[in-house]
Amino acid sequence: MNSIGTLKGKRSWQTASQANISRRGLLIGSTGGLLTLAFARSGLSLINPAQAIETRVFEPTIWYEIGSDGRIVVNIAEAEMGQHVGTALARIVADELEADWAQVKLRHVDSDPKWGLMLTGGSWSVWSNFLPLSQAAAAGRKVLIDEGARLMGVSAAGSQARNSRVTSGNRSISYAEIVRRGEISRSFSADELAAMPLKPASERRLIGKPSRALDIPAKTNGQTRYGIDARVDGMVYARPLIPPTRNGSRINSVDDAAAKSVPGYLRTLVLDDPSGTVPGWGMVIAESFHAANTAAGLVNVDWTPGKTANVSEADVLEHGRRLIGDAGIGGLVVDEPGVDDAFAAADAIFEQSYTTACVLHFQLEPVNALAFQTDGVWEIHTGNQWQSLIIPVLAKALGVTEDKVVLRTYMIGGGFGRRLNGDYAVPAALAAQALGRPVKMVLTREDDSLFDSIRSPSNQLVRMAFDSEGGVTAMEHHATAGWPTQVMAPAFMGEGTNGKEFDPFSIHGADHWYSVGAHRLRGISNDLANETFRPGWLRSVGSGWVNWALESFMDEAAHRSGIDPIEFRLGLLTAKGRNSGSSPNSVGGAARQANVLRRVREMSGWGEPQATDAGLGVATSFGQERASPTWTACVARVRVDRSNGIVRLEKLFLVTDAGTIIHPDGAVAQVEGAALWGASMALHEGTELESGNVRDTNLNSYTPLRMRDMPEFEIEFIESSEVPTGLGEPATTIVGPAIANAIFSAVGVRMRHLPIRPEAVLRALQA
Repeated sequence: MNSIGTLKGKRSWQTASQANISRRGLLIGSTGGLLTLAFARSGLSLINPAQAIETRVFEPTIWYEIGSDGRIVVNIAEAEMGQHVGTALARIVADELEADWAQVKLRHVDSDPKWGLMLTGGSWSVWSNFLPLSQAAAAGRKVLIDEGARLMGVSAAGSQARNSRVTSGNRSISYAEIVRRGEISRSFSADELAAMPLKPASERRLIGKPSRALDIPAKTNGQTRYGIDARVDGMVYARPLIPPTRNGSRINSVDDAAAKSVPGYLRTLVLDDPSGTVPGWGMVIAESFHAANTAAGLVNVDWTPGKTANVSEADVLEHGRRLIGDAGIGGLVVDEPGVDDAFAAADAIFEQSYTTACVLHFQLEPVNALAFQTDGVWEIHTGNQWQSLIIPVLAKALGVTEDKVVLRTYMIGGGFGRRLNGDYAVPAALAAQALGRPVKMVLTREDDSLFDSIRSPSNQLVRMAFDSEGGVTAMEHHATAGWPTQVMAPAFMGEGTNGKEFDPFSIHGADHWYSVGAHRLRGISNDLANETFRPGWLRSVGSGWVNWALESFMDEAAHRSGIDPIEFRLGLLTAKGRNSGSSPNSVGGAARQANVLRRVREMSGWGEPQATDAGLGVATSFGQERASPTWTACVARVRVDRSNGIVRLEKLFLVTDAGTIIHPDGAVAQVEGAALWGASMALHEGTELESGNVRDTNLNSYTPLRMRDMPEFEIEFIESSEVPTGLGEPATTIVGPAIANAIFSAVGVRMRHLPIRPEAVLRALQA
């Protein structure tokens, strides 16, 4: 049997969503002219839904409601950061409910235990919500048809719903009138809900069809409020004084004599943080941000730095190289029988190492938070991607119970994974607690960079064994980096087949769908990285480094074997054994990855002659998690200037199979954005650690992709009625290796470090 590592906690996020559904049934009740659909705790057959909703004797996970005016409000517990997640989720509800899209509205909700796990990341939102939202909407449609038929005095069997109306023959009644006049009191058990018949894909009227995104008007007319817009009466502003090291720093003394000359300056706080989130922090408090910003430059702080004050990028990478060389450490995510025997008996062995530099998030809206206490409850006003992660930290920092902390929801001006770590809320809350008044903390761009949860530098070693006929008999992959999950969310850690833990979000994606004989995959925590900075998640399934090594190596192995790189990959995507896929999420398995690879070959003109010093490169992925694969393939066309090493990305061809596409326009935008993010990290951005912190802190030296660097795009989606999966990130991780592989095709040099700088290309050309 194959040996596959598992998640360490009680359940993974995937099963957490399903577990919540299985132990809760659906309540439907009307009260006060409102039809609400909710999950009840237990005892569904004994609960009167209307009374339960009215008296709130249950913990609801309320998805949508229909008002007496016919307005349908869909509650969104996911963070909106430009990906139109609200529109996508509302479209699922509205289609199955047979709602009038013009009457659908969004409500982005504040944190509350009733919503369950509040987390927006990993391209999970649509995938994890599609089935429960569809079932809830189907239940609502059934109730509306039944009650509408009763009010009209007709048979429910002969009635149907369409466009927020129930019709039977030449008679009809609106949802609004049903809510006003009806007596709706229904409950569905978990089993009944699971058995609720859903519309066939052929009858969908909104999913996969063009329609307006519900969040765009407010974003274009200025009504949308972001965290940085939050204001309350009586608040003061704070700008932090960032210590020399992320961990272990201590303030010895503060001299603010010069700052006192700044009009509006109030004082400088030294924070005492029981949660350990912001050790060694000072906060400059003033009546305006301008005053706080000006005064911060005049405050002198004497710090004792932590033990990583002299750590460099080279130190972290060298430590990672040594860790990979120690076979006794790390968690074995995949460990199939026969790996060692296959390598011992191999006719040939090919191996290669790959590295990546650290990367900043550099989102448009610097992190910020407004904090204050009202009626014994701490309100945190900010944009956040993972409310459930930071609320316990805030409670510990403030010395209160978790029910005394609430995060008010705002739109996010660029998340990219930075706001999965809500650490920036902690100093604002501590300052507000110390002052006894509302504090709004805004970081400058430099502050944001120094306090960022960066993507860790990484080391990887990949090896492949071949028999005498050139067939692949075994493969092993070893990867080490700083582990965000280990540092911030240890309950999500996985346990390897050897009983040692691994960070699933720092290694998944390398448990690929290629059939390579015996396979071993090992994830290793770089403890020096963890000590030096707080490693963070960044917009990229497969960690941002996993597919870089995997797909670069596959290309090298193909050329070593004298086989076309696409044909080599297709030969390994046999869809056999554990790679054959399973229902409901990965039907077709590796065959679907092979399909997108064949299609991108056709689109790109693969194999046709290219201009001098131009070439095509390919890479493919399934995303990150085998439980929810998004099959993606990319061909990049580049041109290399031999005189200076500059690589010009001319065009990207992308084919994606994400199952059912919910919001077509949003899907294209997601793939474009993900691919551009990948291109930016491949060719333009990245920094290094110097003296325990990042070197580049603003756009004068940190240089993401500019408009002048934009490539052409050709994007396709495979038409499918399979389970919808994620689109926000898969394309990110394959653009880098596709570019590197295209550089080899163009000028014959291999790049094995990200980012790919012109000077590195030039050195390789001159070698």
